Amino acid sequence: MKRQIPRLVIAGTHSGCGKTTIATGLMAALTAKGMRVQPFKVGPDFIDPTHHTEICERISRNLDPFMMGEEGIIKTFSHATEGADIAVIEGVMGLFDGLDGTETASTAHVASILHAPVILVVDVRGMSRSAHAIIHGYRTYNPDLTISGVIFNRIGSDRHRRMIDISRSVPALGWIPRREDIAVQSRHLGLAMAHEKTSMSNSGRIISEYCDLDAVAKIALQAPPLPVMESDKVSTESIIRLGVAWDPAFCFYYRDNLDKLRSEGADLVFFSPMKDRLPDVDGIYIGGGYPELYLETLSACACRADIRKAAASGMPVYGECGGLMYLSSEISSDKSYRLCNVLPARAEMTKNIQALGYVRGETTAGSPCIPAGISFLGHEFHYSRIIPENDARYAIELQRGHGI
Repeated sequence: MKRQIPRLVIAGTHSGCGKTTIATGLMAALTAKGMRVQPFKVGPDFIDPTHHTEICERISRNLDPFMMGEEGIIKTFSHATEGADIAVIEGVMGLFDGLDGTETASTAHVASILHAPVILVVDVRGMSRSAHAIIHGYRTYNPDLTISGVIFNRIGSDRHRRMIDISRSVPALGWIPRREDIAVQSRHLGLAMAHEKTSMSNSGRIISEYCDLDAVAKIALQAPPLPVMESDKVSTESIIRLGVAWDPAFCFYYRDNLDKLRSEGADLVFFSPMKDRLPDVDGIYIGGGYPELYLETLSACACRADIRKAAASGMPVYGECGGLMYLSSEISSDKSYRLCNVLPARAEMTKNIQALGYVRGETTAGSPCIPAGISFLGHEFHYSRIIPENDARYAIELQRGHGI
């Protein structure tokens, strides 16, 4: 069985070309027209999807061939688009940038899996006719990929637009002027989060004014039908109560992972390590986020002592990224703050990036809650480092990636 799902991919020539602003602006503009827009993000990214979700009022899903496989991409896409009028997929980096210099896990790879037409965002600041050479290269580099139109970003003036338009040979779906008021504040791991009320909300108005939304929607309708895949069977009985840290300090989660936990029988109990006591749970999951922005509050909250006591009693505790830092004895930023002291290590923030990329690993013997020999895939992005005690033991060994 197949289903027609109008869809398109918003791709960029490179990081920083304005792809995120234009993708979210299109989502907002199409939503304002009364369309039910299902958002997606290519690759490992916790931050952009928060903007998508707020704008579309539908949960944005990540599409990552490295971690999900091609079948997983189609499955997630199929389930998430139920009831949607159109799917808008924001790409990652440049269109063809993938794993280790290949096309694997790139925006182009996802577009090929989903047979989705591509709209290319081109930053034309500082160029005019040369933009067409760039577009020609992208359109001919992979003939199997359909680049259906271009959005020209950062147009400096009407004259600048005319200089580009005179040699144009591809459909122009938008001419976006250079506007600083729709730029989104960034920090070391990417954009500011949606709950921080950034200027992203202005982008829909700008896109409505300077893009041909009818032409964009018509391109999405050209995508062929896709297979409809069965959903995971949801457990009707809760097997465990799993505490999930959720607040501004810990908010980096993939919704597919939370859905999978629920389908396996986990009753997810959300709590805030910034203000709550640890609820009555059987295990704890602490995701990533920006704990370094809230160290004074985290250090003062009784929750850290509750978690330390629970871990000492044998409760399984899983922390990743910022959650791992929170489980250490302390974090050093402008000064040191005492934290959970569950793990024999301390954490410190750094000015330079410590690790970025995909990881592959396997669990080792000796972990109290994870059997040895389980393979896993993931990603890392750190402006911090963990400094273990000399007698620290490890639950995971990496075959790919830097680790802590």
